[in-house]
Amino acid sequence: MDGPAIITQVTNPKEDEARSPGAGEKASQRSVSLKKQRGRSILSSFFCCFRDYNVEAPPPSSPSVLPPLVEENGGLQKPPAKYLLPEVTMLDHGKKCVVIDLDETLVHSSFKPISNADFIVPVEIDGTIHQVYVLKRPHVDEFLQRMGQLFECVLFTASLAKYADPVADLLDRWGVFRARLFRESCVFHRGNYVKDLSRLGRELSKVIIVDNSPASYIFHPENAVPVQSWFDDMTDTELLDLIPFFEGLSREDDVYSMLHRLCSR
Repeated sequence: MDGPAIITQVTNPKEDEARSPGAGEKASQRSVSLKKQRGRSILSSFFCCFRDYNVEAPPPSSPSVLPPLVEENGGLQKPPAKYLLPEVTMLDHGKKCVVIDLDETLVHSSFKPISNADFIVPVEIDGTIHQVYVLKRPHVDEFLQRMGQLFECVLFTASLAKYADPVADLLDRWGVFRARLFRESCVFHRGNYVKDLSRLGRELSKVIIVDNSPASYIFHPENAVPVQSWFDDMTDTELLDLIPFFEGLSREDDVYSMLHRLCSR
């Protein structure tokens, strides 16, 4: 297994540009484009994402009924023997469940040395120890602490546990994540690792997924709060900007009502 295979990431546009002719001019154009994107209202990213899908909100799950079989590359994915999450604790009773992605949502990791890395995590691959350099997204500490106060938080990543678990240990100093789910908990569907929210064991009308990859939530797009992929922009404020939105969402009866209102504005 090669190093990058343990981490599920989107492509860093800067690395693509560095390898292609005219990299300097393209990088300049990309910089202007990113500045324009950051200047847009935080809500505009919701409109773009939800308009890309024409999927009805799935019905709420019953805790006593397993989710339906899901097609997996032409076959049928076997239903889980049990739900992915344990029973809700008394501490989180009445809270909605927020599923949060790791790579390019909360952090960016690389096998190439990064001078300003927040963490350096050793990972064993085929008998050899490799160093993974991890950058924290700006304001991730504030974001996680507030989310932990408002929601039952679950880390769900398509990366392997041997990398993601030690990163989560270093990132989550407050015990915000009640559970951690890794690649083996995803459904491999048409070449993508999909996070099937119906397998969590929570009522879907009270589940939100925060992820930079639309492919990750293609089964439940109306439960998603999309974020832009983050690599190394230390002026990024997206996580900070999302906190007031989630404070409002925590007071809603179900997630669909507020997300639908956003889409209709």
